[in-house]
Amino acid sequence: MNLRLYLFFSLFCLTNGIFVALPAHALPPPEDTPEEILRTEVITEARSPLDGTPMTAAEYAELEAQIQDASQHPPAVAQKYRDLVTLLRLRRAIRSVFPFLLR
Repeated sequence: MNLRLYLFFSLFCLTNGIFVALPAHALPPPEDTPEEILRTEVITEARSPLDGTPMTAAEYAELEAQIQDASQHPPAVAQKYRDLVTLLRLRRAIRSVFPFLLR
């Protein structure tokens, strides 16, 4: 038992010493701009979320307002299709309670 404990402890110390002695290769290069500085920069150019074309910040804000306004007014759907979707949802609910029905 003591031999096992001794071997485990020596192996642990050996591997721990190896990992501590390794140089830190995961650091970014010194010429890389830190993220804290990048967050404080004012963004003056943007890309369209629709097709990716470059646009100014004012054009981007205008496009975002148009998209937001369009999303507040859902498109008109015919009553026939609304009824069909309602019936399909009702059918799905009934099948979850009574799976042997509606086959």
